Amino acid sequence: MSVPEEKGQSPEVGFVSERSVSLIEPDIEAKGIDRVRETVGMTKEAVRAISITALEAVREGALFMGVIGTRGELVNPFAHIDAPIWSESEVPESIVETAYDYCEELTRREAGNFYHSFKYLPDLQRRAICAYYAFCRRADDIADGDYVDYFPGGSSDDPESVDYRVNIERLSSGDPVVDRTSYNEKMSQLFYYRKKLSTAYEDVTSTDPIFIALKDTVKKFGIQRQELDDMISGMEDDFHRNRYDTFEDLYAYCYRVASTVGLVCIEIYGYDDPMAVEYAEAWGIYMQLTNILRDVAEDAARNRIYLPTEDLARFGITPEDVLEGSKVITHPGWKPFVEDFIEQAERYRERAFKLLPMLDKASRYSPAAMAKFYESIMAKIRKKGGDVFTERVQLSKSEKIALAGYVYARYRFLAI
Repeated sequence: MSVPEEKGQSPEVGFVSERSVSLIEPDIEAKGIDRVRETVGMTKEAVRAISITALEAVREGALFMGVIGTRGELVNPFAHIDAPIWSESEVPESIVETAYDYCEELTRREAGNFYHSFKYLPDLQRRAICAYYAFCRRADDIADGDYVDYFPGGSSDDPESVDYRVNIERLSSGDPVVDRTSYNEKMSQLFYYRKKLSTAYEDVTSTDPIFIALKDTVKKFGIQRQELDDMISGMEDDFHRNRYDTFEDLYAYCYRVASTVGLVCIEIYGYDDPMAVEYAEAWGIYMQLTNILRDVAEDAARNRIYLPTEDLARFGITPEDVLEGSKVITHPGWKPFVEDFIEQAERYRERAFKLLPMLDKASRYSPAAMAKFYESIMAKIRKKGGDVFTERVQLSKSEKIALAGYVYARYRFLAI
């Protein structure tokens, strides 16, 4: 998210300071796309489907259905409601709590390492983080997975949805990098997802449990819409781009999909020092760079290369070499490239860890555990000489338990 401490110094070679990218004046193309995205909203007048009252929901049994089905599956307690919004400007607290239950159960099932860091937060922060995680998880599932989001009254053929994706494509450089059917369907779903997000900042409330809980979180912690919109925009970027020429290009993408996460999380954790904003931005960049290096093989299988082609070229590596998968391991430039990439990521790690003392002790464990997990993954990649192709680099259960215990003791009870 502001100016590095070293603002009087020249940036290190290969290191992009937070504000050096964040404050770059957007080009004409980006400005046009942002204007299209900013117009997405949902008011009572604009909604084409019906709205439903809380009383009707209770009468139909939604409130008492719970979020776990008879077979142990996660169940949307409001799935049977064929309306995008509630009629009331505020829904009953009992429905809000049910929505939070849904988000927390979704997080428990799908967050893996993250949930273990969330569960020790105070109740208010834990519920809020789970609502935010659910928001991010579903957006990623739409963009990168097979999840099909439902919006009552909406479809990929709806003129509003068509206009949105046509305008975004027109203003973007080049053709979509996914097939046309997937592009139309996923862009439309993210358009409606963005509509649901707008309800967190308007007088109307979505009937989607994720956005019911998210709206309450936004209200309690003052989350800015820009950071949530940017995350969706980052998901849309994946439909328009599968190569990054420079690290600066990659940084802008990482900021959208990861730094915004750090910025939202610190609002929930709470902080006093404004420098926390700088370090939260670096925290997101570090974690995303780790993801990118760990997932090179998986991304290459989908014709995606997030490693900057300019940096690869310095080591004699071409995009085609990366797409060949395990063969790139034998390339004489691969191991030096990986070492250079890790060193660059570690500069952001050093800044990220400066965030921890600025957070309340009750909240400090969560980001500390996540950062430590990712630090350990990067150490494993280095130890393997950059072999991220033979098998996915990950932590064993015993490693996670040992790290979690160490981090819990250090950041909850010991002075840093």
